[in-house]
Parts: sequence; C-alpha cells; structure tokens
Amino acid sequence: MERGELSREQVLKAKKAEYRVFRKGMYQRIVFTVKIVKEPYGEYPVLFSDRIIDIKDAARLSEELQIPLEIPNGKVYPKGKSGKDFVELMSKL
Repeated sequence: MERGELSREQVLKAKKAEYRVFRKGMYQRIVFTVKIVKEPYGEYPVLFSDRIIDIKDAARLSEELQIPLEIPNGKVYPKGKSGKDFVELMSKL
C-alpha cells in the first residue's frame, strides 16, 4: 500500500477508496466502492470496480487490505479466506 492510501476500516467507513493498480500495461488509479454481497450465510462487504484489472494485481490488493474485491474478471479473496470470514465486518459499517 502506498502512503496516503486508506486502511480497511477507513475504506468501510468512507464507502469508497482510490488505489493504484496495474491496468492495460501501466499503473492507474482506480476508484473502488464498497458493495454489500448477500449470501445464504450472511452479508459481507466487497470492494467493487467496473474496470478490468489484472488478476495478479487484484489479488495483491485484496491480500494487502484483507477484504474481497469484485471486478468484471470475478471475485478475488485474500489467500485462505472465503465470504464467511468477512460477515463480521458488517458490524463495523
């Protein structure tokens, strides 16, 4: 994470954040919004963007923030986690 970028708790409170990601062969700043996903085991927040992002960079960002990302390529979770692990984050919103 770069200096000045928001942490997970700050992103959840602000409902949106801007991060530097690798896209179309160069680094760009992309705005992500917090979206609530409803699943049978509960609701949890994800960072959503309608921009196509390199999967490796999406995985890096998800791992750094410890929050799932939803992009047109699919959903990306931090290593070893699933949606059930983020249901408790709804209490922080």
